[in-house]
Amino acid sequence: MATARMNESWRQVRSQIESIWSETVFEDAEMKKARGNMRKMVKLIHEKTGEPSNEIFQKISAII
Repeated sequence: MATARMNESWRQVRSQIESIWSETVFEDAEMKKARGNMRKMVKLIHEKTGEPSNEIFQKISAII
């Protein structure tokens, strides 16, 4: 369900992700690969920031 909502409101979700992790640069190609897939998005953010996956999941869940 969260993945479907993430895909439907992609521009808003992407904007929020870039706002929360403003110190991190996300390439368009990376974001497009993870679009609509919660696990891929959490993994991408985790790999770039080192933040624990469960915290990333909670933050993304709060915005969608």
